[in-house]
Amino acid sequence: MENERFIDRLLPAPIHGGFVMKDYWIWCGSVIKGDDGRYYMFASRWPKYLPMHPGWLLESEIVLAVSDTPVGPFKFQEVVLTSRGAQYWDGRSVHNPFIVKYKDHYLLYYMGATHPFDDISPGDELTLEDPRVIVARANKRIGLAISQSVHGPWKRLDAPILGVRPGHFDSFLTSNPAPFVDESGSVLLIYKARRYVGNGYSDMALGAAWADHYEGPYRPLRDEPIFPPSQIHLEDPFIWKADDGYRMIAKDMTGNVCGERHAGVYALSENGLDWRIADHPKAYSRTVLWEDGSIRKMGNFERPFLLFEAGRPTHLYAATSDGDGNFSGKNTWNMVIPLKSE
Repeated sequence: MENERFIDRLLPAPIHGGFVMKDYWIWCGSVIKGDDGRYYMFASRWPKYLPMHPGWLLESEIVLAVSDTPVGPFKFQEVVLTSRGAQYWDGRSVHNPFIVKYKDHYLLYYMGATHPFDDISPGDELTLEDPRVIVARANKRIGLAISQSVHGPWKRLDAPILGVRPGHFDSFLTSNPAPFVDESGSVLLIYKARRYVGNGYSDMALGAAWADHYEGPYRPLRDEPIFPPSQIHLEDPFIWKADDGYRMIAKDMTGNVCGERHAGVYALSENGLDWRIADHPKAYSRTVLWEDGSIRKMGNFERPFLLFEAGRPTHLYAATSDGDGNFSGKNTWNMVIPLKSE
């Protein structure tokens, strides 16, 4: 376990793979193989008349795209979840889709947010200080939609499955769900959280929650994060289960763990609750080798998601961008990297 080098499994990235849409910011690619043998990507999108960040907090919706192969290119099919009114906990923005199939049900985990202010319109200036952004961020929560078909209809719950806990590391928000659904239907859910610090909020932390069944209830397993945030500052977790325990890849916010800011960290756990950084901690880099031999440092490489076939990971998907980082690019898309066999 300790000698694994996840980054060595990455193959060159297909230039025309993944998913992109004109006039939209694209993010958060989560892929599953359908009953028809095709590959379905659930992704976040929001219009380019908004800034990439923080536009997603106000106008993100979850869409479905399809491809005959896991590489793509994926083609837009339909809107899955969108705004449904400020009175709903997820009524203004839905983001961070994570698709799982359990027996004959598709489980779509996601983040939702709302605010009581007017809708934003093309031409409106949007900054981090906008009241809509401030309130929507504070209302971020994790939810679940359920369907018996990848095409829906989706049963969208009127309450989040994981809220906040006053006085704890997750008192301000919960988001970025990373579930592992066991054969019994129980769920280990790793999630991102922030705590209140005065009237503001802390850096990100990762928590662990458990449900005996995917319909809930979900309960946090500890009063503290799974990593000390002052030493290990991560977001965008993805977890899976191997023969000898759990694995995680996640985004290194500062680079002090894997050696590169906003690259990927590889972590291990025997029980899903007690985690440690692997001896070879780097899971992926923002510097990507493409199939034409070119090497390019991407503006972003985030929201990692692994496709599994026959019990093994075969492709890594990630939200990426041009530009030089910090959401400064003019285009975003979901890219894909094939993996070597284990």
